[in-house]
Formats: sequence, structure tokens, C-alpha cells
Amino acid sequence: MPISLKLRFVPGRYSVARLAPDSSIPAWVSGPGFSAIIRADDELTIVCHEDRVPEGVEAEHGWACLRTIGPFDFQATGIVHSLIGPLSSNGIGIFVVCTFDGEHVLIADHDHEKARSLLSAAGHNFVE
Repeated sequence: MPISLKLRFVPGRYSVARLAPDSSIPAWVSGPGFSAIIRADDELTIVCHEDRVPEGVEAEHGWACLRTIGPFDFQATGIVHSLIGPLSSNGIGIFVVCTFDGEHVLIADHDHEKARSLLSAAGHNFVE
């Protein structure tokens, strides 16, 4: 049975920045709206509003953020797949960040309307 999710676009344009693995968490990441801090052995990745990322920081700009409306059971399966399948099979690149209550899927801002159409056709519902 296909999964039908409630989705919304989070206001703003986002960037995904990469810092050295031993970097401190920068103050510029703080503020309203969605942000994520992911530390791995070989990098510190920051997702935040595009206008917060200082010049000179390695970053990919121009992302729109799509969010599932949860929460979901931690044992639920297929949620991320139901989102990325229609997008990636139609040439839309994605960057996924999962939180306790849901998923955030970043897509190139210029793919915003195409993504909405594809996800709606896949049975998902957008709320404003």
C-alpha cells in the first residue's frame, strides 16, 4: 500500500555548508527557521537560511526545504523512500535531514514546483 504523507514547504532559501571536522559550531547558524548541525569524523555540515552563511564559507546555496508533518513511529518504514523515489527518478537531487518528528528534504529551489507536482502525483498532500 502506498504511503500518503502531509507535506509543507518551509519558508526561505537554504544553504548546506561544510566546515572542518574540528570547527566549533558557528554563531551564524542560530536564528529562527530550520537549521541542522551534523558532525561527522571528517566534516561539520551546517544547514541554515542562505543569508546567514558568511562569504568565504564552502557552501551550496539555493535550496528549498520540504518537510513532512509527523511525528512518525520510529519503526515506520518507507517514509523517506516515498519522498525520494518520485524526486530522484525524475532527476531532482535531494539532501535529507531526519529529525525526531519528521523529515526535511532539501531540493534545488528551481525544482520547487516540479517537486510539488511529482509528490502530489505520488499521493502526498501539501498543506500551507
